[in-house]
Amino acid sequence: MLASINRRISMSPTGAAVVIMLAGMLLFTANDAVGKWLTSSYSVGQLVFIRSFAALVILMPLVWRAGAAQMLAVERPWLLGLRVVLTLVDSFAFYYAVSYLPLADVMTYWLAAPIYVAAFAPLLLGEHVGWRRWSAIGVGFLGVMVALEPSEAMFSPAAVVSLIGSLCFGFVLLLARSLRSTAGITMIFWQTLGGTVIGFSTVFHSWTTPALPDWPALITLGILAMVAHVAVNWAFKLADAATVAPLQYTQLFWAILFGWLVFGDFPSIAKLIGAAMIIASGLFIYFRERHLKRGPPVHD
Repeated sequence: MLASINRRISMSPTGAAVVIMLAGMLLFTANDAVGKWLTSSYSVGQLVFIRSFAALVILMPLVWRAGAAQMLAVERPWLLGLRVVLTLVDSFAFYYAVSYLPLADVMTYWLAAPIYVAAFAPLLLGEHVGWRRWSAIGVGFLGVMVALEPSEAMFSPAAVVSLIGSLCFGFVLLLARSLRSTAGITMIFWQTLGGTVIGFSTVFHSWTTPALPDWPALITLGILAMVAHVAVNWAFKLADAATVAPLQYTQLFWAILFGWLVFGDFPSIAKLIGAAMIIASGLFIYFRERHLKRGPPVHD
């Protein structure tokens, strides 16, 4: 009887991957919402430090199991170092941006990262990009401009920092292609250690002793991010990337929902149109790349 019930409610690996990936995107966005709430009381550097330190503590058992040799097994250390630096700029930029802009607005800029990857891949990785993907890249960049709502406001520090941060995130993704031989745990360890060290170095001039009620939220920053990373990695192991990768765009839904319910923000029509263009462009680029990798050589 129990075996029969278990068979009925059990999921296929693909179904489980979808659920896990959706949960991971929810956790990432919840982490961002908590970070936005805390930026009103704490400096960006302090948030990066506490988040990274909490994540590092959670990560250490996995690092211990992998061993020191695994942590040092990096084919091109300078590329990994550059990736750590870009990750730090990405983190600082994100927390700075959400302290001034609605969560959904900032998320819209960061969702353009796959478009930057496709645009710079020919230059940095020597990958061929044909007219179809260049057209999609153009639509994506146009979506970014629409989301910026061209005016004097687009040159505000928060908007500029958002663009810089999203570009850095795009290059972080791009470098992951060049570091395929490096284990995921190794890259996560070094970027988390970098966040801990650099974040700590900034708090001497901007430390605010957390109020007791804020400690759970501060620690949650690291826990949510680390669990979300684990969920995403797990989802990609259970199912094909073509199934789970597009689910990253559900973050925008959660960002709009959290922004509305928690902060009373709702994106403008221009932001929604721009986000739709960015998502459509990103999905086309992703599925076009998947099609070209599976099929025989064709003109893109």
